[in-house]
Order: sequence, then structure tokens, then C-alpha cells
Amino acid sequence: MTTVLPERAGRRCHNVLNPLHSCHYFSPDLGRELAAVGVTDPRAAYLAVRSAAMGAVGAGTVTAAFHSFRHELVARHVPAVWRTASPETVLGARARAVDATLRRLLGDEVLASAEVAEAARLALRATEACTGAARPLYAAHADLPVPGEPHLMLWYAATLLREHRGDGHLAVLLGAELDPLEALVTHTATGKGMTPKWVLATRGWRRTDWEAAADRLRERGLLDAGGELTPDGVALRKEVEAATDRLDAAPYEHLGAAGVDRLTELAGGLARKALAAGVFPADAFGTG
Repeated sequence: MTTVLPERAGRRCHNVLNPLHSCHYFSPDLGRELAAVGVTDPRAAYLAVRSAAMGAVGAGTVTAAFHSFRHELVARHVPAVWRTASPETVLGARARAVDATLRRLLGDEVLASAEVAEAARLALRATEACTGAARPLYAAHADLPVPGEPHLMLWYAATLLREHRGDGHLAVLLGAELDPLEALVTHTATGKGMTPKWVLATRGWRRTDWEAAADRLRERGLLDAGGELTPDGVALRKEVEAATDRLDAAPYEHLGAAGVDRLTELAGGLARKALAAGVFPADAFGTG
């Protein structure tokens, strides 16, 4: 049975769950665990851990599924990384990194609490309504076994919800006729995306690529001369997020208003604790 939720309730819940999923990408624990299995390049490590659920796929598949990475960067590391460490080995290293990261950020007492167990149950219940059609990253992760420990169960459910929303978001970007870099430029211009510095450092794009994408957006009337979104650009980004919400509504409607409120409360407290512990670099997000 589904219920109609207040506007953006699902997005608010996603926004506090997503840091619990993504914290390990910025963690020294991930670098240590991947280096222990032979993957020492940070970008190879990210590409491997996020795509490993799909198996030993090639560069084209990873570029398509991730969307925001320059293909030449992906091809530099994939499929070569699978000759160093199999997807199964990478998934094991990822699980150890997630466990170590959450323990360091939140503490063993918090992870053993009734609140974390409750959040895990609620988040898993929400995933019951996720759908795999045209959602490759979600579907690949949904095929993995559910961890037994509550904090890892919560991370797993947060991962499913994050990839479910992310796959739908990419479909919306295609409909909005925003290519990968145009999507990044407009997201950064909202003040909520990654800074140009971090995009260029982690996604393989060059400054000339960024400037060319900005020029294309100016030609469409979406970006002004100073790099800010025009009214049309603001409206397009709002519609992109609203359409993403519509494609991602099912898990939160399935959980129900009371469940979404409670999960948002519980995950929000955990996310704030992780953020206070410095989980993300201070200069990673914004327009600068």
C-alpha cells in the first residue's frame, strides 16, 4: 500500500541517507583497503568499488552507468583494474572500508544502538518498492546479499536508494538534453554540486571541456556570462530535480509518511555526526 507524501519528503530523506552511503569514497580506509588488494590509484579505486557489483565490465559500461566521468579517464583504469583485483575481491575490500569508516565517524556505541537498527529496518523496507528496469547500478547492487550487521545493513539500503535515484536522474538529464559535463556545470552553478576544481580533479575533464560546456549552455540561454544560471537555467534545474523526485517516489511512498519522517530523523542525526567529524573535504562542494 502506498501513500502520497508531502512535496520533496523523499528528496529530504535521500539527502540525509546519501552521506551515509558516500562517506567511504572520501575515506582513507577505502584507499588502505584497496591498496591492500593492489589497487593504489584513487580514481581506479573509486571506479572499481562502484562498478564491481556489475562484474568485470568494460570502460564503455562504466562510463555509461556513471555518466559524469570522461571516458578517457575510465578507459585508463577499466578493465585493467580487474586484472589486479577481481570484482569479488573489490567488494570485500569495500565492505571492510565501509565498516571501518562508519566505526571511526560514528563510534561503536552508536553503531550498536537501537536507533541504527531501526533506521536499517526502515531503509530496507523502503527498498522493497525500488524497481530495476533501466536502472543498472541499482539492479547490480540489489543482487548483492544483505549484510547482517545493522550499520552495514543501513549502508547497503542507503546505497540501493542512492543508486535507484541516481539511475533515474540520468534518464531525466537525457530528457533535458544535458550531456554529462553540461549536467555537472549546471549542478555546480546551483551551489549544491561539486566545485569545478573537484570535478576536474576527479572526473577526468579538462578546463577546456568545462569552458566548452559552459559556452553550449550560454547558447541555450541557460547560463549567463558570469557562469550563473539564468532564469531559464534555474527553471530547468528545478524541473530536473522534480522529475527525479517523481521517478524516485515509489520507495518513500511505500514506506509511508510516518516511516519517511522517522527515517529522515534517524539518518539525519547520523549524517550530522558524520559531517561534524569531517567526512567530506571542505572545498568539495559549492561554486568556487
